Amino acid sequence: MPSDQIVTLPTDLQLLSVTAEMFPFVKTGGLGDVAASLPTALRHHGVRTRTILPGYPAVMKALTQKVQAYVFHDMLGYRVTLWEGTAHGHHLYAIESSDLYDRAGGPYLGPDGRDWPDNDMRFAVLSRVAACIAQGCLANWQPDVVMTHDWQAGLVSAYLRYDNLPAPPVAHVIHNMAFQGLFPRDLLARIGLPDQAFSVDGVEFYGKLGYLKAGLQLADKLITVSPTYAEEIQTAENGMGLEGLLSTRANDLHGILNGIDLHDWNSLTDPAVIFPYAVGDIAGRRANKRVFQAEFGLPQDPNAMLLGIVSRLTRQKGVDILAEIAPRLFQANIQLAVVGVGDNDIMQAFRSLQLRYPRHLVCHLRYDEVLGHRLHSAVDASLIPSRFEPCGLTQLHALRYGSVPIAARVGGLTDTIVDANAAAIEEGVANGILFSPTQGDALYRAIRHAQRLYRQKSVWARLQRNGSLHDVSWHGKAAHYARLLLEMAGRAPARLIGEGEIAPRLSDVGIPLAPNTSFTRTARMPQSRPRNPGLGRTDLPRFGTSA
Repeated sequence: MPSDQIVTLPTDLQLLSVTAEMFPFVKTGGLGDVAASLPTALRHHGVRTRTILPGYPAVMKALTQKVQAYVFHDMLGYRVTLWEGTAHGHHLYAIESSDLYDRAGGPYLGPDGRDWPDNDMRFAVLSRVAACIAQGCLANWQPDVVMTHDWQAGLVSAYLRYDNLPAPPVAHVIHNMAFQGLFPRDLLARIGLPDQAFSVDGVEFYGKLGYLKAGLQLADKLITVSPTYAEEIQTAENGMGLEGLLSTRANDLHGILNGIDLHDWNSLTDPAVIFPYAVGDIAGRRANKRVFQAEFGLPQDPNAMLLGIVSRLTRQKGVDILAEIAPRLFQANIQLAVVGVGDNDIMQAFRSLQLRYPRHLVCHLRYDEVLGHRLHSAVDASLIPSRFEPCGLTQLHALRYGSVPIAARVGGLTDTIVDANAAAIEEGVANGILFSPTQGDALYRAIRHAQRLYRQKSVWARLQRNGSLHDVSWHGKAAHYARLLLEMAGRAPARLIGEGEIAPRLSDVGIPLAPNTSFTRTARMPQSRPRNPGLGRTDLPRFGTSA
């Protein structure tokens, strides 16, 4: 089957995606990006996605062609309205509740930076409404499969299990094991779960009610956002106390890399890029570096390597060790641009450094999607010194725009970056630099190694070019998602486009190359997985009135 052919199945699989965030409405990290870009990619494989999320103000404002799909008069003690509509090309269900979601602040934190005190109920309601849709409460639509994301949607599997009614299978996607949604045991009755659910085989986790635990224990399939992370979370070091459960479910656990939307990340058409450039066009990147340096008060020194980091400023992301070694970097004529928001102590450390080293460091300590795009088009290298990283999207953005990633050897970073060791450089396959352990000295050595390669212009240009040509799209990854979802629904798909491929033809995604660009494909056979039979849809509960 030609790789440029889009497959439309005779009967498209209907998927309900349950998420607490989705770009561009609300985003705190990679979950928001994936929740938006994966449904688009799945369309090419006969999977039609409808996404349900809380009716935050930004969501309700963006929703068009909306109709009232259902009114829940008493949804765990709240009156909520389910709206159906479209926004930014997505088919959405938004849960409107003035008590739960109509407020200033972030999806999880208030303006004071603390967790919303009712997060337990906010995301229990999200899960309960999603479960009702899965069970068929809507008159005109029911999903074949449900996909739930992170702890905020983990209870969907619990509701479907303990309602003991026919329902479609659930795939739970693990974006970050560090966030588990733990709440007191006495919440159980209030969120509508029976006493029997509070057990080691249910939602109980060391005496607390675990929303993530519910998803990991009770979903039909588990997906992590990289193959390496699927292995790491089965160890005591990275399992966050759930490694035993995950090890027992190893046959149901699948690691599938994230991708990014190549239309959003296109250096020729991206409005954030000052000087548009084609894939592999190194000269175009130099112009963006010069104007970036000038605008932010950094010397326009072509010999100074410019590093960038776009990240949550937290210990998980390793930015605390970057702050520790920064003065040593500046002494070596290295410049640094920091974009992100996070822990107050880390942000204060960078503020202090900027006052001391204004000609070497520029900080933009808040979330800025546009500046993030621009930074990747300008910096020589992007830093990802994470202590753990389920997949990481920053390195994919960096590779796409020709910024060389310097990253910790963990999780999805290992799966997407080919380290610039002597052998990889000799073979011409390196596209970044990996280091371990995640400590200051190791990061410093990796950056100085990068600086030495940077001074070898032909070697550095090859690293940039290799990164630009590395397949960071959803092309083959979405095919693996689609196969798993189709098998869960009891279907037997033919080979899907992109399945087993790491690199598509760039013509497939409409991105022109700079002259003399070439690359090769590498095949990887999909794993064989057992099929789950489809389930019936009768005797469905009613929680309110459908429109």
